[in-house]
Parts: sequence; structure tokens; C-alpha cells
Amino acid sequence: MSTPEDAAPTSLRRRTFVGYVIGGSTLAVAADLAIAKPARADGVPSVPQIPEIYDLEDLQTDAALPTSQLITIEIDDEGNANFAIPRMEVGQGITTSTAMIIAEELDLPLEKVNVTLAPARPELLFNQLTGGSNTSYSTYTPIRVAAAVARKSLLQAAEAYLDYGQERLRILDGVISAPDGSSVGFGELAPMAASPETKKVDVTLKEGEKKVVGTPRNRVDALEAVTGRKEFSMDLEVEGALPTMVCRPPTLFGSPERLNNESEILGMPGVEDVAVVDTGVAVRAATFGQCIDAIIAMDVDWAGGPIEGESDQTILSRVKKAELPLAVPKVPLLAKQVDAEFEFMFRSSAALEPNCAIADVRDDEATVWSGLKVPILAQQNIAKAVGLPQNKVTVNVITGGGSFGHKLFGDAAIEAAKVSKAMGKPVKLMWHRADEPRQGRLHPMCTSRIRATMLGKQVLTFEQRHTSVVTDFSHGLGEMLTSMVDELPTGLGGLGFSQSIFTLTQELPYNFGVVTQLLNETDDRFPTGSMRNIYSPDVRVANELVVDMLAEKAGMDPLEFRIKYTKSEQVRKVLEKVGEESDWGKQMPQGTAQGVSIHREYRGATACVVEIDCRPETVNRKIRNAVTGPRVTKGTFAVDAGLVLNPRGLEAQMQGGFADGLALTLTSSCHLRDGHFLEASWDNYYYTRQWNMPPEFDVHIVESDATHPGGAGEAGVAASAASVACAYARATGTVPKRFPINHDDPLGFEPKSFVPSVPQSPTNGLQFTY
Repeated sequence: MSTPEDAAPTSLRRRTFVGYVIGGSTLAVAADLAIAKPARADGVPSVPQIPEIYDLEDLQTDAALPTSQLITIEIDDEGNANFAIPRMEVGQGITTSTAMIIAEELDLPLEKVNVTLAPARPELLFNQLTGGSNTSYSTYTPIRVAAAVARKSLLQAAEAYLDYGQERLRILDGVISAPDGSSVGFGELAPMAASPETKKVDVTLKEGEKKVVGTPRNRVDALEAVTGRKEFSMDLEVEGALPTMVCRPPTLFGSPERLNNESEILGMPGVEDVAVVDTGVAVRAATFGQCIDAIIAMDVDWAGGPIEGESDQTILSRVKKAELPLAVPKVPLLAKQVDAEFEFMFRSSAALEPNCAIADVRDDEATVWSGLKVPILAQQNIAKAVGLPQNKVTVNVITGGGSFGHKLFGDAAIEAAKVSKAMGKPVKLMWHRADEPRQGRLHPMCTSRIRATMLGKQVLTFEQRHTSVVTDFSHGLGEMLTSMVDELPTGLGGLGFSQSIFTLTQELPYNFGVVTQLLNETDDRFPTGSMRNIYSPDVRVANELVVDMLAEKAGMDPLEFRIKYTKSEQVRKVLEKVGEESDWGKQMPQGTAQGVSIHREYRGATACVVEIDCRPETVNRKIRNAVTGPRVTKGTFAVDAGLVLNPRGLEAQMQGGFADGLALTLTSSCHLRDGHFLEASWDNYYYTRQWNMPPEFDVHIVESDATHPGGAGEAGVAASAASVACAYARATGTVPKRFPINHDDPLGFEPKSFVPSVPQSPTNGLQFTY
């Protein structure tokens, strides 16, 4: 496999880069990557799709290039390397993998590298967005170059200090040693290596065997996380910031007209402030429990929102009316044809950590703390919401407990700022769990139609028409300019952005003749967002189910068919790996089956084989407060993600991606009835539970010759979702048409109240512990 570095210009192939030593009293360095633009022409297939040549990873990386030199590493007097990464840690492990890159390049122990999260930095235009599995792909070389500049500067200082030429000096664990046994640490050298003025430096990156990168490492924050010492937004102590929650409307996007019992609410224990804002009625109290009590007691007149009266069926009808026609005639002469239509319901992209933020808005300035994957745009929107200049708003990025697309938007931070302004006091705002699936971001409802034609065993055409409720890309590439493009009047700007994202991410990695994949969107009334892996899980489920149908028409085994027709050597390797490791094709009892699928995205490839049990004794088993249904009993996963920074982290990402894919196919969805979603909280939103995960699940990292990491954060979802769908179809003999498969089953729960918008807290938890 060729890589950006392999195909780079001559100067880049020699691994020579330009960086800077920044003027100051201690060593601070930066990288200049104007010449480091990744190359694209790495083996052009005869009929390539756009993502094979230029994908979303390339777009985000190119957008970030002009400001990559503003990423800096500082060596302090203790010899630690400190780096504030302009991305957000949401559990994907980037603070660990980034520390590993710096430790490798500097020959520094991992524990002496401190990676923190940078606040909103408007000067990092297009370079402060966490998404698209792009962090390691876009920052790997800039960070290495900055570390290499630091290493070179330290060696030059040591040359004078130890009185030996650099070629005779050795670096080990942050200490530079001379042949006579004398040595000096990075901390002592840092002031000597500093420059009073910023100066340009040429550097060559380290080559040879790696000691840190590629070795399995636990997360640097693992101990703090499991001991509860790790601080998330709600753990921060900001003077005067009291717990604050919002009483929300019973219908999606409804709005408050009047609070009828304000005096009563203000007289409740602990309650200090009440304010009506555009999203509901906010209450600030001594504890969150007192906030919940106040919300339950509120008497509010509500205006219905734009979804009032709508249901799954009415929205699905709108989507179907917007479907684009297929081009190939329905009955081509002499050819066989497969026509298939699939429906995908609304799903919540709520993360484990609910929406939350701390805000302190004063007359002339504001400070906000929150988990934000697009902090520059959040800063701009907060400034607009509270009527302050952007430079008077400080936005601090805090580690988030998950994201799944939620934290691409500054919903909680903006709302907290509005509430703080309305109350004139600092607030610690947290959404109730019931608010998340009912008023929070969603993966949009969509349909996918496919028509494929075959002549003999050859697939001649493969058309896909994907039609969806509008996905909100108003975060753009991280700032107001591209955000405004998405919000242009008539929706044309947004449609263009969505089409671009779809085109840059969707690829059918088979030699299937003429392939067209088109997106059409309709209905922008829902709070949507690009949930993990965006369009790919739905698109690939539809694709791979049809691939199984084509294999059947060709009289071939599903795995054999895929291996024969894949046009990617990278995909072929992961397919062969899961075939070997899963014991593909073994005899299984009736009602059980294996399913296989592939996915190619983020400059990598994945394949998955699952075994599913759809026998009545399994489907009909009873578990309290659960929808049971089919059970995946074994999973085998293979991934080629390019250069692997941390194998343990990559394996964890694939496990998490599998849990997502499993839920999308079998259990997780939101039911829209009469203008509101029925689900509220995790007890009745059926994301994958621990008992849903297969007892056997193995991840195999396929050896890659790549010298650059691909994306991994979302890579595990699509192939997992599709393999479960394919296994279900083979086990039952029925190709499912609507996802998740259990969506139309009777509800497994009694919907919680809509007025009040939050239910009473349960008091019987101890009865259900083990």
C-alpha cells in the first residue's frame, strides 16, 4: 500500500521538513507543513470512485495545513514535553497516542509527555475540529516535525554543553550523554536551547525501529478514569456555578410561552433562580435533585414545535417522496437483476456523558467550560448568543465522556451561556437523561434503494439512491465561514455540504461495473448530526445485503464472492483474515448462521464475520426492561488501519465500533409518535448492553506496510452493522427491510411522562442489583 509519505515530493521523500524554534525563555517549537501536503495519486484504479482518490480525511487534512505551524511543543525545566492538542479527547485515546508520537520522536519516557486539550483558538482556522477519524491522520506528521525540531535544538545545546559533536551524543529517556559518561537532561538544556527570536529550522524525522509507536499501551488517563479522579465538565468547581437544569417542552422544538407558578418554584428548597429561555424554563438550585423537583413542579404553557403531530410513518412518507429515480431499466435484456429497498429509523447519538457545560457570562466577558469538538464555532456562536465580541469569550475544552456526534455542536455550551446571562450568575448546566433522545441530536431517518444487474456471474451495474432527513453539518469545518455555507438560504448550501461529505466517504469496494451512489436529502426540521461513521453504517448494510443476494444468484459462497470481486488488495487481506480466523463456512444449527461484510474508509479497511442465533428460545428469552431478539454469539474482526500507533487503543476502538454496529442493526432506535420521541434515558433506549455483546469477540490487526496512520475512531461500525444484518438474513431466510430489526416490535417499556419533561428519580435501584 502506498502512503502519503511514499508518494510525496522528492524533498519530502528525504523526510526533510521545516520547523521553527519559537522565541522565548524556554524551548518551544513548531512545525511548518507547507510542503507536507499528502499526495493522492497512489495507484489509480481504472474506474475509481472519488474516495479512492480523495476522501474526507484528505479534505480535513488539507484544510488544516495552512495553520499546522501553530501547533507547538514546549520543554519545561523538569524535562517534560508539553503539548496542547487542538482536538478533543472523548474517549478515543488521542491524548495517549499523541503522547506516544512525541515520546518516540524525542526519545522521552511516555510519562514525561503531557498532552492537554487546547482552548478555542480562532487562529487555528479549519484546524480545530475533532471528527471524521481525522486526528491522527492529520496531526501525525506535524507533531513529529515539531518534536524533531525540539530534539535538534536540544542536541545543539548539548553539543556546546558537553563539548562533543552531535554525532557522538546519545539520547535516552530524556537525557543526552557523551562518550566520557557526562550527561545532561532535557530540563536543564531547555533554556539553553531556547532562542530569543523565532528562527527557521530544517529537520529530518527519525527513522528505524520504533520503541514506543506500535507497542500496546494502556491509556495515560486510565488510572484517573477508573478511580474517579479524572475531571469532566461537571467535576469542575467554578465559583458561584450552581447546578442548573431546564424544563423542556413536550414536543420536539416546542417553546415556552409562560411559567405560571414562578413564585412557587422560587420558594422551593434550594432553588435560587428561574429564567425563561428559548429552549425552556431554566432553574438554578443548590443540587441537581432540587432542580429536578422544581422542574416536576413547574406549570408552563408551551407552544408546539414544527414536528407537532408527526410520526415515524409520516416522516418516512416524506422521505420516500424525495427518492431519486434509478437509471438502469428495470428489465435489462438477458441480465438478472436485484432490486432492494431498505429503511432506517431515527437513532439517538447521545453519549454516556449527557450534554453539559459551565458558563459564567458577565456584562463585558464570558467564560465557558464544556466538551466541544468544534470550539472555535462554539465560541463564535456563544458570542453571538450573549451579544459579546468573539474575543471576549473564552472557551475551555474539557475531556468528554463520549461524543458520537453530539459534541460537534455547542448546544449545551450555548444554552448554558444564555441561561447564565438571563440569571446574571454562573451556572453548571446539565441535561436530564430524558432530554437526550427527546430533544437531542439524532441520526436521521433514511432509505436506501439499490438496483444491480448481472450477466452470468459478472455484476454490470450497481446503483444506490440514498434518501435521508437532512443531516446537520452546520459545524462546517470548524468555524463560521463554512458553517454559514451550510446554512445558506434555500438549503442549497447545506445540501452541497452533505453531498460533498457523502461523496467523499462512500465507496463500494467491488468491481461491479458502473457504480453510482447518490444522496438526496429532505426535511430539515430535526436536530440531527453526523453520528459515528455518518452515512456508512446504513449504506453498507444495504450494500452488503445486496452483495449476498448477488452471490446467491451467482451460485457462490458469500465470502468467496467478495474475495473474487473486491478491487482492493487491502480489503482482500482483511477478508481472508476473518475467513481464516472465524472458521467461515462451518456447519451450524438451523436458525443460526454466519454473516460477513467489509468496509473501506479512512484510508483503511475492515472485515467482520459474526455468528447469530435467531432460534425461538433465544429470540423470546425474557430480560427485565429489555428487548431481546436475536443474539450475536461470536464476532471476528480484522482491520488494516495503516500504521498502528497503539494496538491496544485500536483494538478498543474496534470493540466499541462493533457495539455501535450491533445496536444499529438489532436494537437501538427512537420511536416518533404525535410529535415526540418516546424513548427517554438509557433504560429504554436500547443501545447494546453487556449481555448483547458476543461471548467470543476477537480483533485481528492485519500487518500493514503503511508508514502513516489511517483513521480508526469510526472504522469499526459499518462492517459490524452489515455483518449482523447479513447473518440475520441467512439465519432466518428473510432479508430484513427495516432497521433496527426490532423497531416494529411492541415497545419494551412504558413511555415516561412528557409533562413534566423529567420523570421522578427511581428509588428502587437496590432491588435490581446483584
